[in-house]
Amino acid sequence: MKPRHHLYLDDELSAQLEALAAKPGTTKSAIVSDALRQWQYLTRYTDDGQMPIDNNLLERNIRIFATGRKNWLFSDTVEGARASAVVYSLMLTCRACGVEPLAWLRHVLCELPQRATEADINDLLPFNFAKTKAT
Repeated sequence: MKPRHHLYLDDELSAQLEALAAKPGTTKSAIVSDALRQWQYLTRYTDDGQMPIDNNLLERNIRIFATGRKNWLFSDTVEGARASAVVYSLMLTCRACGVEPLAWLRHVLCELPQRATEADINDLLPFNFAKTKAT
């Protein structure tokens, strides 16, 4: 349930936007109409204090893929493009887990040659590496 001040703010702002949208023929009315159509999504963060007001974290993380998309156009093979995507994914997983990507990569490259080909390597994944470094 929303706190009382959020209900008032939502109602007041919504009423002002509806008044603006009622004035047809302006570019602002189209923008305001779009905002009103998306109102439940725009105000969702007021339902739960733990929800962020923006999605900057997600936008920052997917920017790497938007940049990479240009580079993948010039991959010689599908396998090369897939390998690039795997590396991007692992680096973002490191970031999400609070693991320094270079430290993780050094650890993995030192560990892999010492293991049998069929050995389980799940412990080398970034989120498991973070657990071992925390203990």
